[in-house]
Amino acid sequence: MIIGVVKEIKSEENRVGLTPHCIQLLNNKGHKVYIEKGAGIGSGFADEEYAKEGAVILNSPEEVYQISDMIVKVKEPQPCEYKFLKKEQIIFTYLHLAVEKVLTTELINKKITSIAYETIETEDKKLPLLIPMSEIAGRMSVQIAANLLENRNNGSGILLSGVAGVPAGKVLIVGAGSVGINAAKIAVGMGANVCVADIDTQKLRVIEDKFGSQVKTYISTPSNLSRLIKEADVVIGAVLIPGHKAPVLITEDMVKSMKKGSVIIDVSIDQGGIVETMDRITTHKNPTYEKYGVIHYCVSNMPGSVARTSTLALTNETIKYILKIADNGLVNSIKTDAALAKGVNTFKGFLTNKGVAEAHNLEYTEIPSLIGF
Repeated sequence: MIIGVVKEIKSEENRVGLTPHCIQLLNNKGHKVYIEKGAGIGSGFADEEYAKEGAVILNSPEEVYQISDMIVKVKEPQPCEYKFLKKEQIIFTYLHLAVEKVLTTELINKKITSIAYETIETEDKKLPLLIPMSEIAGRMSVQIAANLLENRNNGSGILLSGVAGVPAGKVLIVGAGSVGINAAKIAVGMGANVCVADIDTQKLRVIEDKFGSQVKTYISTPSNLSRLIKEADVVIGAVLIPGHKAPVLITEDMVKSMKKGSVIIDVSIDQGGIVETMDRITTHKNPTYEKYGVIHYCVSNMPGSVARTSTLALTNETIKYILKIADNGLVNSIKTDAALAKGVNTFKGFLTNKGVAEAHNLEYTEIPSLIGF
């Protein structure tokens, strides 16, 4: 199979779809990889490293798209890339189509088979290609929040750890999945006063087993969130429903009740976000805005700013699926891997993800009926 890797062009996105080690694995199996010049620079991988492992370096994204059977990316194709998409090509990347109707339509019209990292789901409900980035984003969220609380950033001037005789700052984490657990780990390590809210009592039991009395757990109800948010110095949104748009759980009135100079970081923003006042996506260059005196941070590609770690963590997981598709072909791979089948969002002109279809009020077709399994 011919596999292409292009340079990511989303703002401050420094990750890359494949590492030189991945090229070596693919090359050893007889597959050919074409990579855009400079694609790995942001993650610390030089063109020479890719060439050494057998990749062919091309000068433009258009060349890579045109020659490749499958494009491996990190983030969804940007509007300026739509014209490069080749009919019936495979696109393997994070897509978040529930908040990308134009891209969804483009993929359907060009009969692209799009496989979303974030919707590949194993039988035990794990999301193997999302977990590593969720771990990173969760850990980063507290680190970023601690910085934003400083006076120079118009924060409240609170040190999350507190000091002798001065209480620690209060962190509320909404969602007890991978992002929430990792945010709690860093917040506890900093010495903050930490609360986690979720609708799933089993997830809250995991938090209690892991952190004991260091973290207080709550059922995520409007009344509980309203009360806890008033006291919080930091609120972290960490809710995910695979393939679906995130539910709005933190209302405008809740935000109005927060302390001046407090911080909200919504890791769910790439799926629409759970905070009503987060009405835009920000970038690493301009990551925040204030509303009602509260600092809003809603960058949709947080792991992109620690690209070396993120790329290595991501490709450790994606390469298994890339090799499977390249070795066995797309249809056979989908038929024999139920987790991969759930990752297919569009297939040869059909929308195959129910959550995306519901978000955009589009027709939905189950993948088994299209390929016969």
